[in-house]
Amino acid sequence: MNDTVILDRAQYERVSDGKILPVLSGCDSANRLLVLVLPQLGDFDSLEYAWWLQRERVTLQESGVAIRAIGIGNRASGDRFCDYTGFSREWLFVDPNGELHQKLNLYKGLSLKIPGLSAPQNAWLNLILMCAGIGSPGTLAEVFRGYWGDRLAPQLIGDEEVVKASPLPPLKGAYFKKAGGSGFQRPFELATLRLRNMVEVLSHWNIYVPDAAHITQRGGTFLFDSQRKLLYQHRDRGILGFAADMSRPLSFLMDA
Repeated sequence: MNDTVILDRAQYERVSDGKILPVLSGCDSANRLLVLVLPQLGDFDSLEYAWWLQRERVTLQESGVAIRAIGIGNRASGDRFCDYTGFSREWLFVDPNGELHQKLNLYKGLSLKIPGLSAPQNAWLNLILMCAGIGSPGTLAEVFRGYWGDRLAPQLIGDEEVVKASPLPPLKGAYFKKAGGSGFQRPFELATLRLRNMVEVLSHWNIYVPDAAHITQRGGTFLFDSQRKLLYQHRDRGILGFAADMSRPLSFLMDA
C-alpha cells in the first residue's frame, strides 16, 4: 500500500470535537493539500513547524493550500498545542501510539535497548543521544545555527516584538538587531524562540507527552495536488530536521 492510499484511509481523533474522522476529509476543493505527520506534539520540530505555518498562514490561504496534521498525543495534547501555536483545531488530529508513522515507515529514531530499562527510560536515553547528534544527522549543526544566525534565513522576530523566554528577561526584537543587524536570522534569534518552546513544553510536560515511549519518533511532510498526486515528500531523519531547507522550511511549497 503506497503512502497516498495510507493517508487517504487514515482516520483519527480530531482535536476540535473529538470525532474519529478521515484525516483528509474536507480537502476536496483545495488546490494543494499539505499533510504533516508530526512527532510528539511537544517535540521541538512540531512546535517550530507550526510557528512557520502561522507566519505564512495568509500566503498559504490565498494560494489555496489546505493543511492537515496528525501528531502523537491525545486530545488534551492537541488542545494545548493549538492554544500555544495558534494552529487550527479543525486541522489537527491525534495518534496516541504513532500508528500512522509506522504504517508510513517513518524513522523511529535511535532505538538502543538497555536491559532493565522500561520503554520510556530507553526512549529518554535514545533521545539524549539523538540530541547529541547520534542517530540524528544534522541536529548539532542545526542547534548551532540557532545561536550563530543564518544570513540565508529571514528575520524571525520583529524589531518591536517582545519575546518572553524564561529564565531570560523579556527581549525586544531590537536586541537582536544590536547583536547582528536586520533582514536575516540574527545570532541567538532562533535559539531564543526554541528556548521559549522548551519552557512551554517542560512546564506542561505530562499534557504534551502522555506517553514518553514515542519521543524519538520522527515525522514527515507530504504535499499533494488537487487530484491527490504526490508532489513532494520529506521524511525526517533527525531532531530539528523537519525540512530539507531549515533556513526556509516552507520553500518546497514555492518549488512544487
